[in-house]
Amino acid sequence: MSEDNNNKRNTLKEYFQVGEVFGYFFRGKDKSRPANFSLKMMHGVNKISIIIFLIALIILITRHIF
Repeated sequence: MSEDNNNKRNTLKEYFQVGEVFGYFFRGKDKSRPANFSLKMMHGVNKISIIIFLIALIILITRHIF
């Protein structure tokens, strides 16, 4: 590894990037991806679990602050 990679530190902004999460929820339909029932249900469960996690995270943060 080079010395540049060892000295690079993550910033607080990089930890809170949620662009990929919103991209998962609001992406358009892609005809090249297969669409069967099992895959649709898997993505549905993933979306529900992400929403529940974010709600729980918000609740924990608000309880800690207030």
